[in-house]
Amino acid sequence: MTQTGRSRGSYAKTAARRREILEAGMDVFAEQGFRSGSLREVAERVGMSQAGLLHHFSTKNDLLAAILDFRDDRDREESGIEIGSGIEGIRGLLRLVEHNMRVPGLVELHCVLSAEATSPDHPAHEHFVRRYSWLIDGMTVSFEVMAREGQLVAGVEPASAARMLIAMMDGLQLQWLLDRDSVDMAEETRRSLRPLLTVEL
Repeated sequence: MTQTGRSRGSYAKTAARRREILEAGMDVFAEQGFRSGSLREVAERVGMSQAGLLHHFSTKNDLLAAILDFRDDRDREESGIEIGSGIEGIRGLLRLVEHNMRVPGLVELHCVLSAEATSPDHPAHEHFVRRYSWLIDGMTVSFEVMAREGQLVAGVEPASAARMLIAMMDGLQLQWLLDRDSVDMAEETRRSLRPLLTVEL
């Protein structure tokens, strides 16, 4: 085998191993919270030593940042969300809400970390700054596209609608975590959007 072949094989194995660690880390932190979840527990779930895990992620904070990015990428892939694509972007966001209702541990992790990360020195601070900027900018573009296509009620300001939507979704997540039997996040999101739209979701 050539040196290039060996390098590619090693890279593929390393990438696969990192993905296993990220999936295990996401499960551990979702079940136990970021503060209680340990690197040792993550390492045990993928059958390696803590020292071996630290070869891939040098600190718990590094692992957290990678998990948050991994979760966002996976959620976008599973929901088929296309931020900035008009009505399809909104529909993709609704599919993401429906998906979140099946993973309460991850929703709880998001709620706790997003609140804690308002502190500039929190390890996830920059992640959430980027995430909210991306979400609000993308939803603003979606609403702008919808306005041009006559799918948005006249007078609705796209940027304001985008911020309202994201804020409402965050609030619904908290209410749902406190009382999952009486709160349907997906349906409540649809109801809040209907007065803004001239089309069905």
